[in-house]
Amino acid sequence: MTREADAIEAFSRLGLTSYEAKVFIALHTLGSGTAREVAEVADVPRSQVYSVAESLETRGLLEVGQSTPIRYRPVDLEEARETLADRFERERERAFEYVESVREETGGEEAQEDIWTIRGRNRVDDRVVDVLSAADGRTVFGTRLPELVTDGIERSLEDRAAAGVDVSVVSRSVAVRERLGDLEGVTAYSPPEHRAEDDRSGRIVLVDDDTVLLSVVDDDGEETAIWSGGSRFASVLIQLIEASTGTPSMAGRRPGI
Repeated sequence: MTREADAIEAFSRLGLTSYEAKVFIALHTLGSGTAREVAEVADVPRSQVYSVAESLETRGLLEVGQSTPIRYRPVDLEEARETLADRFERERERAFEYVESVREETGGEEAQEDIWTIRGRNRVDDRVVDVLSAADGRTVFGTRLPELVTDGIERSLEDRAAAGVDVSVVSRSVAVRERLGDLEGVTAYSPPEHRAEDDRSGRIVLVDDDTVLLSVVDDDGEETAIWSGGSRFASVLIQLIEASTGTPSMAGRRPGI
């Protein structure tokens, strides 16, 4: 795709038609021009230039000269940028106001989708931080891979511990245990022996008995996670994790990862 084609596509995402984008670009190339001149540069039928120019004038993106033949001149680029930004903002507000009104009409009830899937390391990073940051009572974070411990995760664990949340870390990686175990108020543990051969697990987050996130890492290093918050699914899964490690209420803080 050429730079011009890319620009035309970008303008279309801002609400311009293909012809409007082409005429707008052509006028900035020319400085000003008649319908014939614009048609030659923009590769737009001359018969279409008039209606397109009228539309662009309505949008505040060009000016029409009172001459014969009629000449068109684009507004300054900074003015055009602000005009399109304002239009985008208005349309965004209009769209979300409608969605909000629909939510209010239905009582704001959310669909009962208890389990969510997240793909991609950066997206999982963000979700882990979100889940950790919402902890009120207790938090367990685990990973066998030092590279899955981000600065954001470290800050979230430290912040929750400072807020009085019971924070534990579990990892068979000495580097992970040393890095996070050195945080004030955070306790680090090794996983159970039966998890020693687990080479696909990514991260585990257990929060407040009703929020869980589990991820796996494939052979290409791609991470995929499932998470659920405030649901019966999350509560049951946490109980299963606790039971499988012999720690009914995470008293031993050893969920195996």
